[in-house]
Amino acid sequence: MARLKDEKRRTLSSRTWLERQLGDPYVARAKREGLRSRAAYKLAEIDDKYKVLKPGARVLDLGAAPGGWSEIAVRRIGAKGRLLALDILDMKPIPGVEFLKLDFLDEAAPARLKEMLGGTVDVVLSDMAANATGHRQTDHLRIVALAEAAAAFAREVLAADGTFLCKVLQGGTEAALLAELKRDFTSVKHVKPPASRTDSAELYLLARGFRG
Repeated sequence: MARLKDEKRRTLSSRTWLERQLGDPYVARAKREGLRSRAAYKLAEIDDKYKVLKPGARVLDLGAAPGGWSEIAVRRIGAKGRLLALDILDMKPIPGVEFLKLDFLDEAAPARLKEMLGGTVDVVLSDMAANATGHRQTDHLRIVALAEAAAAFAREVLAADGTFLCKVLQGGTEAALLAELKRDFTSVKHVKPPASRTDSAELYLLARGFRG
């Protein structure tokens, strides 16, 4: 296991996280391949299997910073596609990606996004996550609230046959959210790509075939 020079000054949770990062093959691969985060491989693996990102597609990436998903998405949709990314945090520019720094839960966000989009999109991605509290039930509820907000907006901007992909946590996605997605999409499933750590409660909800 990697040793940390300032190990004695760190909390146990901080040491555990850093040692896991340093020993993570996906972190090493991202650094080697010049990608911004290991999260890039989660989207790449989901897309390899389910073909979410098609050349020329119009994509909205919610919770984009530091840009791992945007890096993968913009490559796969190509020069004829369009990608708009949003985050409450700053994100260094990525060629071909339009970025809006804004809190998605801000009441002004939907109108701003619609104005920038100027029409419908083919894919809405959401890797949004609230800061963890350490209390499993609270963290789950906060993640579900973000997923519900993203899903509601996706239904307003997706073109017919569009796709919605968002982060949730194991422990049961809220029944109301699943029921709404199953009503509005032809296929809804939970997916866990190999790049998502096996000891993580993280899952992704993939809804395809928006009925419009």
